[in-house]
Amino acid sequence: MTKVAFIGLGVMGFPMAGHLAAAGHDVTVYNRTAAKAQDWVSKHGGTAAATPREAASGAEIVFSCVGNDDDLRSVILGDDGAFAGMGEGTTLVDNTTASAEVARELAALGEERGIAFIDAPVSGGQAGAENGALTVMCGGEQAAFDKAKAVIDAFARAVTLMGPAGAGQLTKMVNQICIAGLLQGLSEGMSFGQKAGLDMEKVIDVIGKGAAQSWQMDNRASTMCKGEFDFGFAVDWMRKDLGICLAEANNNGARLPITAVVDQLYAQVQARGGRRWDTSSLMHLLAND
Repeated sequence: MTKVAFIGLGVMGFPMAGHLAAAGHDVTVYNRTAAKAQDWVSKHGGTAAATPREAASGAEIVFSCVGNDDDLRSVILGDDGAFAGMGEGTTLVDNTTASAEVARELAALGEERGIAFIDAPVSGGQAGAENGALTVMCGGEQAAFDKAKAVIDAFARAVTLMGPAGAGQLTKMVNQICIAGLLQGLSEGMSFGQKAGLDMEKVIDVIGKGAAQSWQMDNRASTMCKGEFDFGFAVDWMRKDLGICLAEANNNGARLPITAVVDQLYAQVQARGGRRWDTSSLMHLLAND
């Protein structure tokens, strides 16, 4: 059993913290909306704290999973932030999808305090969080990773150290770039098949056994064809992630022409009222032009 804290109980953090409790760890939680923290405690036990600092006090490992760079700084830094409550030799594992820049910044600030920092964004969506089957991409020092991995395993199916601070976030950017292009291709293929008058369930079944197969096809193609976009990873979140990817590409010289186009297509989905639709809703632009 490890004494841990979990900061941020959104659609990902809530079940992730639940898996930590189910694995037998002593969990203290913090959420900006206190009622959600109390709801978590009523379901999983543990303790709710009034501030990130209070949640982190006495914890060996502190997890965070919030919205963006600014949200992350707000719960980690300052008098009430997690760093203020953490002691030397502890570890902060950040599961937020954020920039590599903020990961390096917090790693450096943590080092000054004797606190290890691991950027550890996840892939697998809400279903992966609920099922304890997330893929976790980590950046940080080997010793800190080795210490934290057994605890992270409670909500993950794969946990990999990718390199120094920021490498986890950079790997997550690769993930999101690949997904963006794949979803647009899948949307175009499904739309083309519908307009050609094909039985799309048969199409999905047969091409899903060939080179076109992907997680997105297996889990989203049928619902895309039905115009169902009420689950999964929201368009607002994807645009946030793609903005991080495009900003990093501007810094490192990578060319992301398809990613830039898909980002603007998601902007069109948002304009149609699809901010909370899942990312497969690119199909809506083709089916309802």
